[in-house]
Amino acid sequence: MRALLTLLRDIRRLALPYFRSEERWTAIGLLGAVIGLELAWVYCTVLLNRWNNAFYDAIQEKDFGAFKHQLLIFCAIAAGAICVAVYQIYLKQWLEIRWRRWLTKRYLEHWLGDDTHYRLRLSGDAADNPDQRIAQDVSMFVSQTISVGVGLLGTIVSLTSFSVILWGLSGAIDLKLFGIDMHVPGYLFWAALLYAALGTLITHFIGKPLVRLNFDQQRYEADFRVDMVRVRENSEQIALLGGEPAESRKLEGRFGRILDNYFGLMKAQKRLTWFTAGYNQVSNIFPYVVVSPGYFAGAIQLGTLMQTGSAFGSVQGAFSFFISSYSTLAEWTSVVNRLTGFEAAMEVAKRDDGARAFPHRREAAQEAALALADMDVRLPTGEAIVAVDRLSIGKGERVLVTGPSGGGKTTLFRAIAGIWPFGTGTITLPQDARVMILPQRPYVPVGRLDDALTYPLPAADFDHARLAEALTVVGLEVLVHRLEEQALWPHILSLGEQQRLSIARALLEQPDVLLLDEATAALDEPSEAAVYALLRARLPQATVLSIGHRATLNALHDRTLALSGTGLPRRLVDGPAFQPEAA
Repeated sequence: MRALLTLLRDIRRLALPYFRSEERWTAIGLLGAVIGLELAWVYCTVLLNRWNNAFYDAIQEKDFGAFKHQLLIFCAIAAGAICVAVYQIYLKQWLEIRWRRWLTKRYLEHWLGDDTHYRLRLSGDAADNPDQRIAQDVSMFVSQTISVGVGLLGTIVSLTSFSVILWGLSGAIDLKLFGIDMHVPGYLFWAALLYAALGTLITHFIGKPLVRLNFDQQRYEADFRVDMVRVRENSEQIALLGGEPAESRKLEGRFGRILDNYFGLMKAQKRLTWFTAGYNQVSNIFPYVVVSPGYFAGAIQLGTLMQTGSAFGSVQGAFSFFISSYSTLAEWTSVVNRLTGFEAAMEVAKRDDGARAFPHRREAAQEAALALADMDVRLPTGEAIVAVDRLSIGKGERVLVTGPSGGGKTTLFRAIAGIWPFGTGTITLPQDARVMILPQRPYVPVGRLDDALTYPLPAADFDHARLAEALTVVGLEVLVHRLEEQALWPHILSLGEQQRLSIARALLEQPDVLLLDEATAALDEPSEAAVYALLRARLPQATVLSIGHRATLNALHDRTLALSGTGLPRRLVDGPAFQPEAA
């Protein structure tokens, strides 16, 4: 019972925001229409149940005139039922796509906002495969919530309507139980209830493992899909290393988990189907077995038999809603659990962001372009790796940051950029200063080249001539005529070309503080020197901090900062460039 209440609370928390959103009146109107059509469908089935009585009585009495009249009534009921069925599906799909659009947008905003996607990765992906949860689980939640919710409402209304009919048709029965004489009114109603209740208990006992198996199946499928995407994105490196056998073993291992879990699903579904298939087959005949004694005794006519059997079947079917929908309910439960887990993980990430380890203070009269104070940069494990007492870097200054590989330089840059949450300290910048970081492997989105060049700004913010000039000055003039071309640019451009593209991106964005994390490491030394000269000429007021290991970088900067010390944390101080120990 506690698990059921928790599930209902989670469903309410996931579903209710849409019906309180800016689309609430459209959403409520569509939902009301779908519910109204479901009630209309139940009304059609009630009319059809009453029609059974008159139709089969006409057959028994061999009254051809009444028979033709009942056929006309059937045509009218059937026409109405067809219209109800068509528009219920249409409006239900309309509600589904609008709800899914709103919910997808909401999850995307929460996932991509405040660096939540990055913080989830730092936490070890507490919510596995966010892409699958947004793309697939949201769609399944919306469709199944509407289907189950409206179906349950229709079942309740149908149960109420046909229970009244069945109660009136069944009369009473006298039973002797444990030596006690009992008068049971509406005995057919109670027979349907007991039959369905017994079936429900057995179904739940057999099908309970399906919830966890469905949850795991979705996760394993997503893991397998993500690993195949990684192979596609890193196909060149895999081919160069001859890593196909290793990737094949890894993918086969992932798929093995899918197979093992799927076989578990098959076994659980087989056990459930053994019972539900048998239950449904018996349900086809059970109403008439219960009702037929009255017919053979001459107490009721054929029409009453058919009407009573139909009403009994409807009541028993309504009571059996849990049985017939168990697989869907199990899958729906797993989807709800995945979405609530995703929301919880994002909330934790946002709380961590609210208590940011490195507050970025903005001062209107700040003389220095960047000031660091009492910084203690740590790993997610809590281990300190970089310490900075007090450091001030002037506007337009070019600073080279050196240190051993893996010493924490990149992590320090992440802290300055405002995305690293582990540690303490204060970072002070001028009031309107813009900070931009270029990593060693730039992000180049798939699509048009001009969009990749201006990312994350829209290409429409820049005229074509400016984009062409930015490509030309960084040495990519051969790409100018391809600015509007759509292609897989991460796979077409070499790493050196991607680094030149990111430099052109910085020239267009004009940042006040530019952090270069080995952003020119793929270029030869003359090209690297030309890029730094270009930055000095085109961004004279920008403060540039670079991470690099080449000795030639010293002459391209005004100042050098080095990570000193052999143990952790290393301290960032002014001094000569780091020199690795000779082998």
